[in-house]
Amino acid sequence: MHQFQYRRRSLLQVAAGAALGGAAPAGNAAAPAAHGRDTLAGSYDLATGFVNLENAYYGVMSAPVAEAYRRNTDYLNRNNSRYLRREFDREGIEAIRATLAAHAGVATAELAITRGATESLQNLISNYRLLKAGDTVMVGNLDYGTMIDAMNDLARRGGATVATVLIPEPASRANVIEAYEQALARHPRTKLLLLTHVSHRTGLVIPVTEIVRIAKGRNVDVIVDVAQSWGQLDYKIPDFGADFVGANLHKWIGAPLGLGFLYIRAGRLQDIGIERGNSLFPASDIRARVHSGTVNVAAIMTIPAALRFHGQVPLAWRQARLRALRDHWVRQVLEVPGVQILTPEEAGMYGAVTSFRLRGRTTFEANVALARTLMDDHGIFTVARDGPAAGSCIRVTPSFFTTTAELDRLVGAIRTLARA
Repeated sequence: MHQFQYRRRSLLQVAAGAALGGAAPAGNAAAPAAHGRDTLAGSYDLATGFVNLENAYYGVMSAPVAEAYRRNTDYLNRNNSRYLRREFDREGIEAIRATLAAHAGVATAELAITRGATESLQNLISNYRLLKAGDTVMVGNLDYGTMIDAMNDLARRGGATVATVLIPEPASRANVIEAYEQALARHPRTKLLLLTHVSHRTGLVIPVTEIVRIAKGRNVDVIVDVAQSWGQLDYKIPDFGADFVGANLHKWIGAPLGLGFLYIRAGRLQDIGIERGNSLFPASDIRARVHSGTVNVAAIMTIPAALRFHGQVPLAWRQARLRALRDHWVRQVLEVPGVQILTPEEAGMYGAVTSFRLRGRTTFEANVALARTLMDDHGIFTVARDGPAAGSCIRVTPSFFTTTAELDRLVGAIRTLARA
């Protein structure tokens, strides 16, 4: 038996106002209640006995989504191959794909369902066809490690070099853009750039649209990693202007584990090769760029339920709520001696995720120990992250159901640890 008890938090409790003070975001005068308060009956079943502030790893399914997943699993188990071959493979998955594409703001032909952002991005990177010997591929030090590995492997196979952009600390919109612009100028043979919209290491929101514009002006292709931002921040996939994007559905959308999608803009399909000799689809079909074998069909069947639940509260309100929760704890420790916050206060440069660092504790091992202390002594679950230029840190991620009382508990713990 698990040692934790469970509690249910209604979405009504956490979304009656996106901002903690109840003010509507600009250009959105109506409160979520105006969108049908009675429809927001979804809830979350959560373990008690600890505070979960590590929601950037896996987004909790709401109770309605979890129930839909159970129903889909049971239906699939009963109907088995007959359903898979006669209904799901023929029409079912295509209807789901079309629904997801509409949610993302792209054409169905530009989107393929995957097992997550990692698979999406690895396929886009490893199958990129335009790299030549002597070219450069570019990554940032805050990018996801597996994606950096994929870019290194692509460069090795193609006879290219790898350039790394160091994100400044403290970061600002201006100096992050400048860092990428200068790096591209120093490496004029750059052909492919990896950009991470929200860093899983610090929570920094990279100004992707501006950097994509600069890169395209230099004939540099960009692959955008939106694993942490899709469903958390208010945008559509085409807003970036990038031709290649990889996304998750099991983080901020709240779908079952093991779901994501890749996007290839119309007209660019030929520049991403076929995934491992996939003959299930013609080369003219984006789905030929994904070959996962037998997938978790029950999870895919649950995507529409996750999108419906997520869509019950406007994304602008969700974004504002998450930023307000981040502000609640960050602004209480900004002036605490020895505490460094790794996202700026600048508007648009952060979302729910923010990391902090304590003076003198910059190694990864020190931060692993600090995360253990937060859990063991204070009942707060976080995670250590490495990669930032000035050293490792602790990542804190509230979610839609996090309370201010839980964040106040974190504030007290940080103050205590900073004095140690």
